[in-house]
Amino acid sequence: MTRISPEFGDEVQAVWTVSADVSFQTNQFPKYKLGPNNEILDEIKEDSRGPPLKEVVVEEINQLTEQHKRLSVRDLASKFDKSLAAAAKLSEEAKLKEVASLDGHVLLKKLRDALEYLKGRLAGRNKEDVEKAISLVEALAVKLTQKEGELIQEKFEVKKLVNFLKQASEDAKKLVNQEKSFACAEIESARAVVQRIGDALDEQERNQSSGKQQELEELIEEVQEARRIKLMHQPRKVADMEHELRDLRLQIREKCTISVKLQNELEMSMKSEENSSRLYEIHGPEKLGSILRIQSCSDEAIDLSKCSIQWYRLSSQCSRREPIIGANKCVYAPEPIDVGRVLQADIASNGLKDILTTDGPIEQALDLGSYVETLLRKPNYDFIVVISQMNGRNYSSHSSHVFHIGKTRIKLSRGWITKGRESYSKSMQLYGFRGGGNSAAKSLFWQARKGQSFVLLFDSEKERNSALILARKYAFDCNVFLAGPDDDALM
Repeated sequence: MTRISPEFGDEVQAVWTVSADVSFQTNQFPKYKLGPNNEILDEIKEDSRGPPLKEVVVEEINQLTEQHKRLSVRDLASKFDKSLAAAAKLSEEAKLKEVASLDGHVLLKKLRDALEYLKGRLAGRNKEDVEKAISLVEALAVKLTQKEGELIQEKFEVKKLVNFLKQASEDAKKLVNQEKSFACAEIESARAVVQRIGDALDEQERNQSSGKQQELEELIEEVQEARRIKLMHQPRKVADMEHELRDLRLQIREKCTISVKLQNELEMSMKSEENSSRLYEIHGPEKLGSILRIQSCSDEAIDLSKCSIQWYRLSSQCSRREPIIGANKCVYAPEPIDVGRVLQADIASNGLKDILTTDGPIEQALDLGSYVETLLRKPNYDFIVVISQMNGRNYSSHSSHVFHIGKTRIKLSRGWITKGRESYSKSMQLYGFRGGGNSAAKSLFWQARKGQSFVLLFDSEKERNSALILARKYAFDCNVFLAGPDDDALM
């Protein structure tokens, strides 16, 4: 081709064209700004197709490093395989970039030779443009050389990464195989244990007696026979029979209620007849914590102050009775040892004797059991008492004292002054007060040793009975039966 330049008049200059093999990424010449020493100031804009494959691989490696403690060996091996494939892909891409770089050097060399040829053929302003184009080409060559250096470094890092991932993948596979062999060994061991247990169970089942098997078969036959009999009956007849049974139960319940009422009325009528013929009777609730009083119920009765009275305990079978020593008043307060026993009182006057009996055995107080259980949780307990008598004489002072019941001894004191202190022994006696009076249900008699005794008054009947039960429990633990005189005959 020929080109006519207006600056050279009619001079015709031959201009060599660029080879047709040259291909550019864009339709226009790139816009570069050259600085000193032909440095390119504006960088080429990065392709917006996504992050480079190297950054993706590095990011995945970082994620693997952070999560390797949580991943299983199999997952870790899978991650290494994926990273190895990505590294291989990156290596292929680096090879392609190397080929493209070589092609770029060839094209830049051809372009520079063409521009040098034009520079020798042109003059003036066109020559300056060609010189600028040559400088741009040289800058591009420098930039391409820098890119090649970076590509070589990147290629080296990729190879290093590939080798590392290959080694890690092999180690992970070895670890997977090792863990797999360990797991298989454990599974085989567990199977052997299960097999031994199964054999032992089979042997035990075979060694069972034939009698149990026969009983089981008989029971199954009975159940099947019962089911057959039930199926033979019509559902309507079964329902009618259930209604009849329900009606019969209601009638029996009504009959029982009527029978109980008749028995109560009969007992009341018999008691009224007996009372009409008797001169005395026992009044008061027949339970622990109450007071039983003998009262006259006839004008012909002799004054009780002129009669001799003796209280007795009957055994649980009512086969024999034992006198309650000291209980010779018309008033008697039952104590815990009387619970479950019937009480009697003999009244003698002018050679005549009248025997009174309670309607039933003495009953336990309702809240006494739970209260005593609460006290037993403690190693000892202190009761506030007032001394009524000391050594058989009335005690003038009505000050409060502390009655201490421990696991090994009993102590009576006021402040730092000790009135009595003794360990549990056979000479010690402790029982409900039997001398009568309105406070008999709150009083007890304590003989610490021979020659020293006290009558103590508690705040309530419940505390008095709790003290008796608690002290007898601790004394029994010390192999001592703590009660009144001759009370051990009933034990």
